Amino acid sequence: MEHKMPKDFFWGNSVSSMQTEGAWNEGGKSKSVYDVRPATENSMDWNITIDEYHRYEEDFDLMKEMNMNMYRFQISWSRVVVDGDGEFNEEGIEFYSKQIDALLARGIEPMICLYHFDMPLALAEKYNGFLDRHVVDAFVRYSNEMVKRFGDRVKYWITFNEHNLYFMDLAYNIAGAEKAEKSLDNLYQIFHHTMLAHAHVANNIHENYPDLQIGGMLAYAETYPATSKPVDILAARKVDEFLNYNLLDAFVHGRYSHEVLTFVKNEGINMDYLPEDDEVLGKMTSDWLSFSYYRTDTVNADLIPAGTAPNHYLDFANEHNRFLESNEWNWTIDPLGLRDIISKMYSRYGVPVFPIENGIGWREEWDGKNEIQDDIRIKYHRDHIQAMKDAMFIDGAQVIGYLGWGLIDIPSSSGNMDKRYGMVYVNRTNADVMDLKRVPKKSFHWFKEVLADNGDDLH
Repeated sequence: MEHKMPKDFFWGNSVSSMQTEGAWNEGGKSKSVYDVRPATENSMDWNITIDEYHRYEEDFDLMKEMNMNMYRFQISWSRVVVDGDGEFNEEGIEFYSKQIDALLARGIEPMICLYHFDMPLALAEKYNGFLDRHVVDAFVRYSNEMVKRFGDRVKYWITFNEHNLYFMDLAYNIAGAEKAEKSLDNLYQIFHHTMLAHAHVANNIHENYPDLQIGGMLAYAETYPATSKPVDILAARKVDEFLNYNLLDAFVHGRYSHEVLTFVKNEGINMDYLPEDDEVLGKMTSDWLSFSYYRTDTVNADLIPAGTAPNHYLDFANEHNRFLESNEWNWTIDPLGLRDIISKMYSRYGVPVFPIENGIGWREEWDGKNEIQDDIRIKYHRDHIQAMKDAMFIDGAQVIGYLGWGLIDIPSSSGNMDKRYGMVYVNRTNADVMDLKRVPKKSFHWFKEVLADNGDDLH
């Protein structure tokens, strides 16, 4: 039986504002934590990146040429609200309004992400970011205003990029709490505060904007046990429970995992859970569950120190998987992991699934003349799209789209331009901005052909 992809399937590109826009001191933008981070030997500063602020029309034309019909981008909180909790900056809001109109004019559906690691600097310095409930309130105020301004043209929304990262050590860096003590109390408070913020925004959308949709989003790296030893299997299951199912339970059922809450009680963790929070979380639902997927992990329980919280197992025990190939940053290439995640998420929750980041980072250089032959990227996306189709047509999962990550080259979240994900080369290095010329790679033409056929033929 020949299976055809749904006619309304979304194909597109995902990015963040700080990795694309530049223009850090233009248009009334106030500073974010990224704006004060200096360049290093292996990273750029964040002043220009790929200059999307001035070049978005050119890049949208490339997306249209690739036959994309969705673009997930981020609104920079510090560009539209002075210092995060001050006056709304109309010049910044107008910038995003023009972007939205430009996308719609090209037949590209916008999806907005409201936060992607770039805390307004003033809120980080004064409140330690999401460690303080004032910042929760400021985020909800900003988010609800963006929904009000753009809800007539933007149907699809997410709040936090890779929300489960706020339940790992990276939380302090991405939540604007770099000066805070790295304790379990603080980690669980940051996570709970961000989930409350998401719930407030989701509830507002579902109560007041019936035509809009919002879903939760995770960074999902399937974790395999290193061996068939029961302790490895237990460790892998607990990683899944704490870092994935805990959030998915909240997004769909409005409550945290029973196992996680039992751990909180047994360990005496203060996660700043107030009685009134039950009502906010309890109302929360998701129209779909979205996630990023790049690689899988492997946990060896023998390497986990006694007394380690499951949140930190992979800090100590993430072992190389000898059965998989990796890129130079040791990110494994595992299409089957994507199928497994999609299928088990849909089977467990019965909510449509939406992979909104997928891709491979690879070191590339352009000689100024010849097309970059990125066959490794073509193979990566072909194999992962096929795995997604297997989840749909063999396992029965409902999937509503597939978005690649940074399909026009952008610096990694650490600022490294050497780790390229794009199907379009951007002519700059970490140290030299150069001319920022956009140059399609071999994969650009492959993706264009695949999407012209709605993904039915992967060539």
